[in-house]
Amino acid sequence: MTTDRPTGWASVTACPHGPLLVRGDVEILLPDGTPAPRRRRTVALCRCGASGIKPYCDGSHKVVGFRTDDEVA
Repeated sequence: MTTDRPTGWASVTACPHGPLLVRGDVEILLPDGTPAPRRRRTVALCRCGASGIKPYCDGSHKVVGFRTDDEVA
């Protein structure tokens, strides 16, 4: 896979009413400071607080009706 992105590149995208999508080379730390296990370059991080696999998203935001106010008009 070729890309024009520099080594170490990463991005975070806030999905409306959903998780944060983290793409690229970034370390995710758990509350105790240890690295979260990561098997993919793109992961979805929970921001509703209801996920059973925190820090990752399991889709619970849909069940609990999580809403954000970051929609573009």
